[in-house]
Amino acid sequence: MTIPKKTAPKTKSATVNRMLRRDRGATLAEISKATTWKPHSCRAFLTSIRKTGVTLRKEARPDGSIAYHVTAEAW
Repeated sequence: MTIPKKTAPKTKSATVNRMLRRDRGATLAEISKATTWKPHSCRAFLTSIRKTGVTLRKEARPDGSIAYHVTAEAW
């Protein structure tokens, strides 16, 4: 009998959480493209993450876009 491997959940919220944990974080455009959510829905999701006590850091990228990243304390 083989034991199935545990894979990461494939929900949209799990996708966004993985994106926010990347070193470079994620922009609203990247989140929107990955989830097919409208930008206002992406912002609402980020707000719901903040309400759970997770700290999000905003960084300006060289191209002028804003990237969001979960800080190390939230791990």
